[in-house]
Amino acid sequence: MKRGSGSGAKKGSDDYVIRVFDDPLALDATAWNALLARQAHPTPFMRHEYLAALHASGSANARTGWSPAFVTLWRGGELAAACPLYRKSHSYGEYVFDWAWASAYERHGLDYYPKALVAVPFTPVPGSRLMAADSASRAALVEALVHVCGEEKLSSLHLLFGDEADIDAARASQLMLRHNVQFHWQNLAPTLGTDVSSLPPEGAAPPWERPGGGAARYTDFDAFLASLNHEKRKKIRQERRKVADAGVSFRWSAGAGISQADWDFFYRCYEQTYLEHGNAPYLTRDFFHRMQHTLPQHWLLFVAERGGRPIATSLIATTQETALTSSHNHSENPAKIAWGRYWGALERVDCLHFEACYYQPLQWCIAHGFDRFEGGAQGEHKMARALMPVATTSAHWLAHPAFADAVDRFLTQEGEGIANYLDHLKERSPFRERE
Repeated sequence: MKRGSGSGAKKGSDDYVIRVFDDPLALDATAWNALLARQAHPTPFMRHEYLAALHASGSANARTGWSPAFVTLWRGGELAAACPLYRKSHSYGEYVFDWAWASAYERHGLDYYPKALVAVPFTPVPGSRLMAADSASRAALVEALVHVCGEEKLSSLHLLFGDEADIDAARASQLMLRHNVQFHWQNLAPTLGTDVSSLPPEGAAPPWERPGGGAARYTDFDAFLASLNHEKRKKIRQERRKVADAGVSFRWSAGAGISQADWDFFYRCYEQTYLEHGNAPYLTRDFFHRMQHTLPQHWLLFVAERGGRPIATSLIATTQETALTSSHNHSENPAKIAWGRYWGALERVDCLHFEACYYQPLQWCIAHGFDRFEGGAQGEHKMARALMPVATTSAHWLAHPAFADAVDRFLTQEGEGIANYLDHLKERSPFRERE
């Protein structure tokens, strides 16, 4: 099977033609995006523009340890299945940690790297990974991935943050499953009716769901606060007050409305925050330049200002309105989702991070009728802001039989621990109890 342009091809099962692309820019962007739009859980991070920008900007390419090997399946000249595959020489930027596995390989004199990774670099966002026209094509894609790993003598294959269809296909091919936890906010008041628009007096019971049941969206940020217990509500009020008392205000802009000056200031903050922690940022300025010009419709920027000067930013990704009404979408009413992605500050203000990365985005989501805000990987502290635990799943295949058996046993034990952890977290709900 030839590499490079993807012009080389090999017949797979059921007359699929397999092409592997070492350069995402060589892929047909229209065909890729059209296939993505047919999936159950598409995200902007799987769009060709996003993946191509990661590569072309130098953020995720062979030099940085992310060697693209995008796998595509063709049938009758049509793209039937595809996914972003990377040959990895390290495990940075993945958010599903396998350092212990790599260490075990090394102790036994075996090479864990390079490995194969189906994921969006630096982006722990659940969604469709194995894009396919149907379930048969998705199963064939998993088979092709394992074949590519065997042909290139890669130690392992890892599919991260896949959706239900991806995980079902991986399970059917005997890949091992691993579970983790993220924290997501839902725009569904667990106890409030649609008529609630302001906070009740402290100690008073809020109105519950209207007769007939069914949770309703929050009408405003006060309605959201009214759904929380006294401790959490008081804490959020205090945190927001600290930021306001420090003289900080916020403005937001979206899409093409984000100015060049704001993009430049955002990157200055983003880079500075990474450097303060002793690391260079994963993403280059050129990557965000490409986002500004090739995928502007998916970005929302909050800018914190004090004394007329910008001091911090928070960059959020969103679904776009044009996609929400597209007939190509899997669902007639796909969810409107916002993803917390990047932040940075040039000045220290108590609680500014919480305001920029949680309260401002949640307030915006409520005002604009968004269904969900995903806060990214890890972080139990997010529960205090009503981001609730959600299980995520990855799938893994190891070429070495003995190590595969050992990892399978480990994942069984780890999975039990994750299930117990989820149960424990759900007992700590920040919401008011029904009275």
